[in-house]
Amino acid sequence: MKGKILLALTLLLGASTTMWAVGNLGKANQKKHAYTNKDVWAAYEGFNNTLLDSNKYIYKTNTSYPSAVDRGNGAAAIWCQPIYWDMAMNAYKLAKAQKDKKKTSYYKTLCEKIFAGNKAQYCQFDFDDNNENTGWFIYDDIMWWTISLARGYELFGVDEYLKLSEASFKRVWYGSEKVGDTGSYDKENGGMFWQWQPIRNPKPNKFGDGKMACINFPTVVAALTLYNNVPENRKESTDKRPDYQTKAQYLAKGKEIYEWGVENLLDKATGKIADSRHGNGNPAWKAHVYNQATFIGASILLYKATGEKRYLDNAILAADYTVKDMSAEHKVLPFEGGIEQGIYTAIFAEYMAWLVYDCGQTQYLPFLKRTIETGWANRDETRNVCGGEYYKKLPEGAEIDSYSASGIPALMLLFPAKK
Repeated sequence: MKGKILLALTLLLGASTTMWAVGNLGKANQKKHAYTNKDVWAAYEGFNNTLLDSNKYIYKTNTSYPSAVDRGNGAAAIWCQPIYWDMAMNAYKLAKAQKDKKKTSYYKTLCEKIFAGNKAQYCQFDFDDNNENTGWFIYDDIMWWTISLARGYELFGVDEYLKLSEASFKRVWYGSEKVGDTGSYDKENGGMFWQWQPIRNPKPNKFGDGKMACINFPTVVAALTLYNNVPENRKESTDKRPDYQTKAQYLAKGKEIYEWGVENLLDKATGKIADSRHGNGNPAWKAHVYNQATFIGASILLYKATGEKRYLDNAILAADYTVKDMSAEHKVLPFEGGIEQGIYTAIFAEYMAWLVYDCGQTQYLPFLKRTIETGWANRDETRNVCGGEYYKKLPEGAEIDSYSASGIPALMLLFPAKK
């Protein structure tokens, strides 16, 4: 972790935010739209002040709600809450890297409060509780938490985080005896199913049911993050539904699902990731930024675990498609209208930071900083809140959802200013 932070700072010292043009703005306007270290913290605090329920420490759906009650009454989606926790962890890491003791302490406490708030909101993280209001009913909803809980353990060493991360991985892979589903993993044909069928009266998934990118590649990320954090000397369990995996088992599971994804969801010529595939039908070739992102993340984790260059090549291929094709219209990350889709940038930020800092692929910095500068220049300056359409001005006081508002601060925390 220390090495990652040092490498990040080294790269950032060599990249001034005033060097990247915003759209077609000339050199005279570059400094006007460059962002500073002070702006990074203003953006994150603006996001929290506007959209965090400070009584419950979970995030609201949008600014029209005074509080985050539950799924239908102001609480942001269950699968997006861990992404917001990731942002708090990144704020802690940035404060620590900047040797700001006051901020480091503050954001460590914030991380703890967000975890506690989500635990209280979501059935004490009982992954066998499948009520649709404050419980678990889609496989990928659980797996996003598996990832963030493992990251929380990696960062803070809290045993509860690792225990919950492994419990949630088990729940997704093997299913739940209490709920009655048989799990996301398709042991006959490979890959991960998206949901148990149907939600209320579960029955086994069948051939032809949906296998979405949003469960398959997050499963790889989760497996490899756990691989990086579980003890070396574990003995393999003989249980049919083991509570834990060995390092070797997590790595093997991650590799297997990744290869299924490469064969079924990746356009190997372009780097485009399909949204899903049903049985032997053609993949649904609608690309989404968050699927590009988790494929990049899965590829990098396998590259770091194995040293095999093909994984890094895949990550670069997918990143290039996102930057050059998906972002071509406005030269910044695209926005997809619709509930929850604004969170895609925050997810992309996480994995692009790995590609830039851990893998030395600094060619993406100009694009990422252009996206940041464009979005920050178009913020609501009264609240320091950004919209999801980064090239458009967010009117003062306009209703904004937490998903769309998360993108720019998430990027800024991972690609901060030089000074």
